[in-house]
Amino acid sequence: MVLHNRLSATELKSRLATETFQRVTVSFYQYAKIADPQVFRNQLYEALFQLHVFGRIYVAHEGINAQVSIPAHHFEEFRQHLDSISFLKGIRLNVAVDDNGKSFWVLKVKVREKIVADGITDPAFDMANRGKYVNAKEFNELTEDPDTVIIDMRNHYEFEVGHFDKALEVPSSTFREQLPMAVDMMKDQKEKNIIMYCTGGIRCEKASAYMLHQGFKNVFHLEGGIIEYANKAKEWGLPNKFRGKNFVFDERLGERISDEVISQCHQCGEPCDDHTNCANEGCHLLFIQCAACAAKYNGCCSEECTAVLALPEEEQAEMRKGIDKGLMLFSKRKWDRS
Repeated sequence: MVLHNRLSATELKSRLATETFQRVTVSFYQYAKIADPQVFRNQLYEALFQLHVFGRIYVAHEGINAQVSIPAHHFEEFRQHLDSISFLKGIRLNVAVDDNGKSFWVLKVKVREKIVADGITDPAFDMANRGKYVNAKEFNELTEDPDTVIIDMRNHYEFEVGHFDKALEVPSSTFREQLPMAVDMMKDQKEKNIIMYCTGGIRCEKASAYMLHQGFKNVFHLEGGIIEYANKAKEWGLPNKFRGKNFVFDERLGERISDEVISQCHQCGEPCDDHTNCANEGCHLLFIQCAACAAKYNGCCSEECTAVLALPEEEQAEMRKGIDKGLMLFSKRKWDRS
């Protein structure tokens, strides 16, 4: 079989729109030693393709990081396949909190150097020496201790729309920059309890190991991240200490954890936490936009992009030639916006 997609995005999205069954969005990760990531990738792709699973999966020598959308009627088969893989047997699946079934429309399984780009080059660094897990209940209890510091290990645009009460932001666009910044922020507070968290657990788990590697002692990380916390807080009847929306890296761009809106539209300043990408394909900037500004600017981030969008498609395509959009996707930082 062909081990990659050959259909257009338009056709794939059209197929998704006509599906008559429910889908379940889940994420999972595991740090493990994979001897041959390419062989593992091919075997995984073949199995998940047969189950009509969509999503984005990264495989590396250090493990696997996955966000996938599974047909509900194939969910048990999906679980059984993971259980057939030794280091994934019994793996915790983080089920999406706010799921419309449209999170992904294609299956992509890619081999990467690392499942989380961290910039760590020290050969002595060992993921086996990581911080202590805390569940939702333990997290709530530990955060009541005045000697506890909560550190958000997500990017600035994620923190902006939602975060835990009293959490510290590490103001950066990349995880590799955040690691040394977090160490520097806490260098004079090594006696504190440090709880690190992220979306699903993969970044904060590595961050906790890095902090221990740098000589910190009382390091914890939130098991399953924000997603597992929200599910367990609801299931166990716990106070929800997360404020706002949880940013997710799929078509949804966010899932609501609490009713509170803590951010503003980047164009008019009204309360809003809805991310979107600029409708001008030559820009495609990720930003927060309210419904009124979406109508005013036709889904664009500026008057300039609105004007470009009004041009004939052929002229727009000509203008896009040679533009690298990759660096612009998440570049609108709150500290350099006018």
